[in-house]
Amino acid sequence: MELPAEEVTQLQRCINDLIGVLAFPAMWSGRPPAQMASSFLDGLMRVLPLNVAYLRLSADAGGPLDCVRVAPDSQADPAWFTALDDDPSLWPKNYGPIAIESLRLGLPPGRGVVVVGSRRPGFPFLTEKLLLNVAGNQLLIGLQEAQLRVEQKRAAQDLDNRVAQRTAELAAVQRELSQIIRATSLGVLTASIAHEVNQPLSGIMTNAGACLRMLSAEPPNIEGALETVRRTLRDGKRASDVIMRLRTLYSGKEVQFEVMDLNEAARDVISLSAGELQRNRVVLRQDLAEQLPPVLGDRIQLQQVILNLMTNASDAMRSVEERPRELLIRTEAVENGAVCLSVCDCGVGFTHQDVDKLFAPFYTTKGDGMGIGLSVSRSIIEAHQGHLWATPNDGPGATFAFSLRPLSAGATPSVG
Repeated sequence: MELPAEEVTQLQRCINDLIGVLAFPAMWSGRPPAQMASSFLDGLMRVLPLNVAYLRLSADAGGPLDCVRVAPDSQADPAWFTALDDDPSLWPKNYGPIAIESLRLGLPPGRGVVVVGSRRPGFPFLTEKLLLNVAGNQLLIGLQEAQLRVEQKRAAQDLDNRVAQRTAELAAVQRELSQIIRATSLGVLTASIAHEVNQPLSGIMTNAGACLRMLSAEPPNIEGALETVRRTLRDGKRASDVIMRLRTLYSGKEVQFEVMDLNEAARDVISLSAGELQRNRVVLRQDLAEQLPPVLGDRIQLQQVILNLMTNASDAMRSVEERPRELLIRTEAVENGAVCLSVCDCGVGFTHQDVDKLFAPFYTTKGDGMGIGLSVSRSIIEAHQGHLWATPNDGPGATFAFSLRPLSAGATPSVG
């Protein structure tokens, strides 16, 4: 049975309006509740034949907040809506010639209320009620995502604060131990060095003398001299190993690293951050080098650094509207054999004059930032005997990168 042309047109218009309503959360990504409320009412005024639209949000939905839209020719008083009781079931069904329809938000319905009104006879149609209900649900989804982002940001900030506090406490304790050791153990350290190094040094001297005698003989004893040189090299290595063991013993450090793949660590962070990047309309591109040399490191700390750099890059593009918000994460083995990871954005960037301030504790360009993320990140990378730096891009944005020494062939994790 073929539908009349008028019903087909109405059905097409309803489907188009429904698609527009379903796209509401994409428009609200990263916006605060007040902006979402304003955009929500503007959207309702576009898809429904309304003269007035009103939204009231409770405290647990991002309010308390009242927002009103009135068509120029409606002659409606916005104060009439704001003075109404919280229970729409007690409201009048008309405001003069304007028919009123209301919707309570949430389950249970206590997170707010939406009120719309129209002069059109027969308002609202069944399809218009459907659109209003769908729009209300989309608003709740957007508000819940905004609240989740706030909670995630607060949790990440708390984590940064705890890491910074613990790092400062540990640094103060290492410094104190170092001073105590230097003050009380200088004699013991000197005696240890003298005792431990004496034997290989004696061997070096003996072998050197024997080598000279063998070379001075007629004819020179080349084979014997070569053997004493080999013994000299062996004793020299023994002396070097003794000094390295003593330095480790008196350094006060007992950090163990693991052999790890920086690409795998980066992929884990990317997977965890994908949802947040998508909500912020960030397009993530990856350029992870194949057969990247392994490194020695603390996986959790290095992932914290990668997360900090990606979060900063995403935040730097928050105000970008005129171009895609592209973020590139790249790994590569550079010329000196080091392994490098870089995060490049197309955000607001920074000036060359600011580059020295970026890693200073409590320096931030964000209105809600703490200024400790980059400082902690640099401390972590330097504890891994690496290097962290930042450079402005030729175009918009900036690149933050760090490099780590690769795991040497045949090396194994050690305490030091």
